[in-house]
Amino acid sequence: MSSPSPGGMVSPGQQRRSSGGSAVRRWIVALLILLLAYAGWRIFARPAPATQAQGPGGGHGRMALAEVPVLATAARAGDIGLYVSALGTVTPVYTVTVTSRVQGQIMEVHYREGQDVTKGDPLIDIDPRPYQAALTQAEGQLAHDQALLTGAQIDLDRYQAAFSRNAIAKQQVDDQTQLVKQYEGTVKNDQGVVENARVNLIYCHITSPIDGRVGLRLVDPGNIVQANSSTPLVVVTQLHPITVIFNVAEDYLGQIQDQLRRDRTMEVDVFDRAVQKKLGTGKLLTIDNQIDPSTGTVKLRALFDNRELTLFPNQFVNAKLLVNMQHNATLVPTPAVQRNSQGTYVYVIGSDMKATIHSVTEGTTDGSTTAVQGINPGDLVATDGFDKLQDGVKVRIRGSKSAAAAGAVASDSHSGKSESKEAATK
Repeated sequence: MSSPSPGGMVSPGQQRRSSGGSAVRRWIVALLILLLAYAGWRIFARPAPATQAQGPGGGHGRMALAEVPVLATAARAGDIGLYVSALGTVTPVYTVTVTSRVQGQIMEVHYREGQDVTKGDPLIDIDPRPYQAALTQAEGQLAHDQALLTGAQIDLDRYQAAFSRNAIAKQQVDDQTQLVKQYEGTVKNDQGVVENARVNLIYCHITSPIDGRVGLRLVDPGNIVQANSSTPLVVVTQLHPITVIFNVAEDYLGQIQDQLRRDRTMEVDVFDRAVQKKLGTGKLLTIDNQIDPSTGTVKLRALFDNRELTLFPNQFVNAKLLVNMQHNATLVPTPAVQRNSQGTYVYVIGSDMKATIHSVTEGTTDGSTTAVQGINPGDLVATDGFDKLQDGVKVRIRGSKSAAAAGAVASDSHSGKSESKEAATK
């Protein structure tokens, strides 16, 4: 290190080092100030949310909010139904499991799998020869006993004539009378045997007991079937008309019974599992006679024509029962109805293209449509863009149909105002 020069004087080298250190410190301080200023700008600065609107004098006025693009639909007056939704199962009106009533060998199967049949169509033939022989034997016995009865009746007539002339004893007439009655009983028994043989012969030719569709073939020709066996030969199911059984909560039972007491037809719509495709429309047929205490529901049966065969036995469906119809209601799309802590509301778009909050009372909802109270038919309501909408915000309606609707509402509004002014002037 160099010592200071005599007399307290600073040497030229020391002066250069001091001035260089001061310059570095100044640069460091300036850099820190710039970093702090940038950090403060990043933290506290906010982008302007809206553009400034110039006033009449060219100066800037208050901040004008940007237009919010939305879809809009005009509220309309119409009818809407109060529906009760439930899960249901398709059940045939008739299902017949056909079995054999006689024993024998299957000779022929007349139906095709999945074939539609009508009542009386042949299905299966069982070997009829044993039963034909039994019928012939029974008829022969009947003829024999009828001949005995005829002979006994002739003798009885002869005895009665002789007894009237006091030619024979009364006991002989009485004995012949009882013999005739005995033969009459024998003949009647023979007639029953003949009828039974005929019935068994008819049972050898199995026909369809109902109109419907046969299922898969369960037996083949050549097999031996037993009489009154529980083994089915074929299953016939009626497909049209067809019914749907579904459960509804017991809370709706009073309304449903009130409609039935008035002999009103209650419509039932059924949809597929995803509630996307409508499968058919029918009518409520009946209510079960008791409520299931374990679920608090009651079973209902609805009848469907099912000519298009869209419903199939044991199919799972979603049923909607029309309990009541509300007429002349104000209807809006369901997405237009919004909710907050104060209740339900909609955004109504006026002729100045500003969205205004209107509190509404929500009524019946039918899928995509909801009945509301608090607005009038013809009011234009927003159906989307709710994340940006606020009360009094300027909007821009997307889509040609929506724009046309907005124009119509605006023109109606202007015409209404003009009429009001004319009326006030008069």
